Amino acid sequence: MGRAFDIVGFDLDGTLLDTSASLTRAVNYTLAKAERPPLHIDEVRPMIGGGAKRMLEKGLEASGGYDPEDMRRLYPILLDFYGKNISEGSVPYPGLIDALDRLEADGVRLTIVTNKFESFAVKLLDEVGLLGRFAAVIGGDTMGKGNAKPSAMPIREMIVRAGGGTAAFLGDSIYDMLAAKNAGIPSIAVSFGFLMGPVEELAADAVIDHYDALIPTLAKLAGRS
Repeated sequence: MGRAFDIVGFDLDGTLLDTSASLTRAVNYTLAKAERPPLHIDEVRPMIGGGAKRMLEKGLEASGGYDPEDMRRLYPILLDFYGKNISEGSVPYPGLIDALDRLEADGVRLTIVTNKFESFAVKLLDEVGLLGRFAAVIGGDTMGKGNAKPSAMPIREMIVRAGGGTAAFLGDSIYDMLAAKNAGIPSIAVSFGFLMGPVEELAADAVIDHYDALIPTLAKLAGRS
């Protein structure tokens, strides 16, 4: 049947990989430095997606209140700890590897667009053995300040770096869906990600509950089924 899209892009945290364990460890390590109580992993999951700074801001709010001075002191601590422990407990979602294999066999170019720093994204993907699969890895800082998702700029750059052509994008947050919409490409929401609310509220063009559904969903979006 051939590929439905030339390029398929993925968000990273909560879409490609379940990184909630490593991020929760980093948040709680940092909160302990401020003598704050630890947060449960279920509390941290909805805080993920807007980058490390936003995650820490939410963590401070949830553990006793946000203070700018605390933020300035603790943010470098969070980044240092996370960078040193970035892949610990981070695993691909069920069915992902098979889906990537099938896409690659069809000649699809795979990409990553995340609001995580590009250096962290590359390090994480390398440590879990997936970096070589992706034609482009674009982080929240790649396009300059203020140009992370939901801006269309990183999605457009993703398409350029992957050689051009038709594209679709998968994610688990409103930032992902808006970025795809702003760039004029179809979006797929993953219901198993780090959702802040019901997946229907993301207004994606399609929703998948497991990676087994990705290939047929892409075909439907491309009008091939």
